[in-house]
Amino acid sequence: MTISRVRNGSILHRFPSALPNGSKRDISGPASSYSILDCIFHEVLPVPAARSFLYLLSFWSVHNAIMVSPYLLVLQPDETYYIIDMICWRGYSLYDCTAEFRFFWVNSKLMETTASDPPSTYHRYRFSVVPIYECTLEGLEAAYSGSTPYMKDGLLFYNKHVHYQAGITPLALVWKDEACSQYIIDTDSKGQVPSEQHVVLELQEDGKLATSDDPPVVFGSLDNEFIQKTNLRPGNLLRFAFRDERVKLVDGKMEISELQFVGRPNRARAFADSHSKALFQYAARHAPLRIEDLVASIQSNHMEVKSTDVEMQG
Repeated sequence: MTISRVRNGSILHRFPSALPNGSKRDISGPASSYSILDCIFHEVLPVPAARSFLYLLSFWSVHNAIMVSPYLLVLQPDETYYIIDMICWRGYSLYDCTAEFRFFWVNSKLMETTASDPPSTYHRYRFSVVPIYECTLEGLEAAYSGSTPYMKDGLLFYNKHVHYQAGITPLALVWKDEACSQYIIDTDSKGQVPSEQHVVLELQEDGKLATSDDPPVVFGSLDNEFIQKTNLRPGNLLRFAFRDERVKLVDGKMEISELQFVGRPNRARAFADSHSKALFQYAARHAPLRIEDLVASIQSNHMEVKSTDVEMQG
């Protein structure tokens, strides 16, 4: 049997699949022969896709060192699990493998199964791998402008030389603009862009409000009286708003002098925002990073590599 879970750990689907040991009909190994895939589920309705970790239980700066993949949003009701990474396959751990190897492995191993076939009695959902490109000018153009069977929700950049890292990491980042995403600036529960930027932070033991980074970035604090009055506890996720004039950028980090409590986020929310997300949202409202900036970065790196090659030849 195959089980998919959303970020907070709750089960999204429990279903038979054509993945190894993915259904009762296909039990071809011991209980330790499990697989773990990092996927985005292609929803039926046109709303942001739910990113899920799949546990197969049967008993399952821009440069050439970066690979880019079109992140996705649902477009048509085909109910497909799009694989963006592979963490384990038939009990073989890929945590210590480079991203480049994991992407090669997921493409080659998926072809050995019928998991990409249309749904059937013993295969409830189809699996597919999102297209992945080297982050050259040609690769960036293909990811940015190329057609896909789903609506894009930005581009996902990986450093291809590093091992898998759980949680927040600067080695895997999402970038988006109006041309490749409908949702650049975060919206409220009504789907509207609030006049003031919002951020979700985690309440710490000492009353500080921090991001999900390791180590966390502190944006503010709450006094004990407010915490007791609102029955808050350490670990609670809380939504705040802040005005532009309360923000200062110091050495690439945001400093917020005043937070306004808005309420609690959706219960399905598993983590606080990362510092990079808050910073990206701030930039998106004022001076967004454009596709031209990414192109210029690639061109600059190409010139540096070319210059180094000339020096070595000399």
